[in-house]
Amino acid sequence: MLKIDTMHGHERMSTQELLLLIEDAVKNGETDFDIAASGQHDIGGPLWHPEGKKLFFHVANAGQRVGSMCLPGTEIVVDESASADVGWLNSGGVITVKGDAGDTAGHCSSGGKIFIGGRAGTRTGSLMKHDPLYEEPELWVLKNVGSFSFEFMGGGRAVVCGYDSEEFSSALGERPCVGMVGGVVYVRGAVGSFPADIALRELNENDIAFLESGMGEFLEKIEKSELKEQLSRWSEWHKLEPRGKDEKADVKDDVKTFHQKEWVKGGIFADVAKDDFEVHNTISTGIYRLRTPSWDNAKFAAPCEFSCPTGIPTQKRYALLRDGKDEEAFRLELMYTPFPGAVCGSVCPNPCMEGCTRGNIDEPIQIGDLGYKSAFLKVNPPEKKTGKKIAVIGGGIAGLSAAWQLIQKGHSVAVYDEAEHIGGKLEQVIPRGRLSHELLEFELKRIEDMGVKFVSSYKVDGEKFNTIRAENDAVIVATGGTKSRFFPWEGKELLTMGLEYLKAINRGEKPKTGKRVVVIGAGNSGMDTCRGAYEMGAETVIAVDVQKPAAFKEEIEYIESLGGKIVWPFVTQKITAEGIYANDGRFIEADQVIVSIGEEPELSFLPNDDSIQKFRGSWLIPKNDKSILPGVFCAGDVIKPGRLTDAIGDGRKTAWYVDRFVMGESFAPFPEKQKVPAERLAKAYFDKCHHCDLGDPADDKTRCVSCGSCRDCKMCLESCPEKAITRVQKEDGSWEYVSDENRCIGCGICAGVCPCGVWSIGDNKVEIKMYTTGEKIAG
Repeated sequence: MLKIDTMHGHERMSTQELLLLIEDAVKNGETDFDIAASGQHDIGGPLWHPEGKKLFFHVANAGQRVGSMCLPGTEIVVDESASADVGWLNSGGVITVKGDAGDTAGHCSSGGKIFIGGRAGTRTGSLMKHDPLYEEPELWVLKNVGSFSFEFMGGGRAVVCGYDSEEFSSALGERPCVGMVGGVVYVRGAVGSFPADIALRELNENDIAFLESGMGEFLEKIEKSELKEQLSRWSEWHKLEPRGKDEKADVKDDVKTFHQKEWVKGGIFADVAKDDFEVHNTISTGIYRLRTPSWDNAKFAAPCEFSCPTGIPTQKRYALLRDGKDEEAFRLELMYTPFPGAVCGSVCPNPCMEGCTRGNIDEPIQIGDLGYKSAFLKVNPPEKKTGKKIAVIGGGIAGLSAAWQLIQKGHSVAVYDEAEHIGGKLEQVIPRGRLSHELLEFELKRIEDMGVKFVSSYKVDGEKFNTIRAENDAVIVATGGTKSRFFPWEGKELLTMGLEYLKAINRGEKPKTGKRVVVIGAGNSGMDTCRGAYEMGAETVIAVDVQKPAAFKEEIEYIESLGGKIVWPFVTQKITAEGIYANDGRFIEADQVIVSIGEEPELSFLPNDDSIQKFRGSWLIPKNDKSILPGVFCAGDVIKPGRLTDAIGDGRKTAWYVDRFVMGESFAPFPEKQKVPAERLAKAYFDKCHHCDLGDPADDKTRCVSCGSCRDCKMCLESCPEKAITRVQKEDGSWEYVSDENRCIGCGICAGVCPCGVWSIGDNKVEIKMYTTGEKIAG
């Protein structure tokens, strides 16, 4: 006999380890096992000896499902009690539990014998069945069983001896034999209520013969042979079995009456809820559906919209293109940005395309190039004026974005900037090789034509700020980063400031440029500086950075194509007239070092007191409504450095709060949507484009997944098995899909087939009025 101890000190053998150990032992010819278990599951089955020999298991402290799926030729003996599912799916084994068994003993057993030397729990013998080709299963219990015993029993024989069970009103518990369609239950002692389609009968000769032949073996297995005489008084026994077809004709009660008369009093959940005893089909409509659908069109932001700091809903543009409304689609972008060509179509890294769902299928939608379609459109000034005056200090991206939004609201807007030409970094810093100046000038002129007043060459100081504040209903501070940042390196006085260097180039000047130039910083600003140095005649340009270059891939590749190099990690220690040193001793020869590691705002015109909070003494910390003083708001790089699209988006948000302020409306957060969950989208419906020429970006209307917004594909309409969905056409040309609750069964097919993630399926939240108490409960 193989002895297995599942505890080694404080280490417990897992169920998987034990079962694999037993399986290997059986394969190697072992037949007898003595197992000191520690709650492991499924001991004893299903196993088959390779030579057909019988297997014997002596088990102590067994866990759940001892003897589960036990096969013929296997015998299991458990000395004490066992937990739930003893002999679950027993297919021929002989299983003895000398103590009590937990719930569902003998559940689904179809063969073999199970002997319980004590009591058995709830739903004992449920779903027992008998295949006529094999011997019928037997389940013997010395004492009593719990409620709901022998539910849906379809075959086999169960014996409940009722020993030591006089205190119980029924040896079978409450509601035994519900749904029983076959087999027989022998019971000694009291029997409580049972279903009307089950008959309680006296034993016949065949019944007594079966009990007499099996009682001795049962009592011997559980070591209670002394009880044989007491348990063999057959007059104390009865049997329960399903009524025949002719007998069931007398059962007149409908299901509701059955529930009220014979069901557990108050319902099976009476301890936590009151049952209205209404009877409904498994598949219901109306308020009794388990789930209800919801057409959540545009509830979520598409990944492109969510990833775009400006918040442009590209999925709406492509929806309009699919409807043949091309000009409306192109004009839609102008509601969000005044720079669809200069930023979206030219210098933006297009995070919208990085987030595009289509990129997980083949190639992202051409959102950046789509911006060019809106670049040269003209926009008419608003007809309605509010009479409110708003000043924007700073003619860069954030300030112009805020001005663009506010002029569309009908306010009067003036933009003040110290530079000769309005436009911020687009005009003054970004190389003309990256951004068409003709395009930029057109988009700036469009802002002016809308009614925004440009006041250039106007440097605002403290006195002018107070004047502007007094003459306007609101002021926006959006002067951006105007001062190059650098660290206090040794030799810092030798540095050339990258921001001023680029401004000089864009003004048409020829700033001093060495033959061997080193640029500190390898972000986009650094790459612009490298480009400018080459344009000004530098022979070699090297960019150094402490970290991996943050510039766009195409910008890095362009500089490298000119012969430029990028060195990283390079921690600058000092600058000399001969070049630049790293802290590890490396030296790069240079006759000019330009620093381009970012900018910080210069805000000396603002009150220099504790009324305005700042981060590190430079960047503004606004309140929730983007204000820093009463009636004074801020936007863009004066709050934190960011990309051009970040500045446009921040200008939009600031304009939202300024508009509410000047119109006397209460605070409300800027409206933002959550991103549509990826699992709601069905990408499998879209054909993959294999290395094809994508062509005109407007033609991507067929490729756009339209994430979170209905593309009117009618798939839900055609797939609903109950024809519960209808399409409603509205007067403005839009549409809506509606589910009829009187037809809908809550199957969720609409949500499953929707490629755009518009349909949702969720728990039915309707309130149902209880007819017994009048109270309302959640459905």
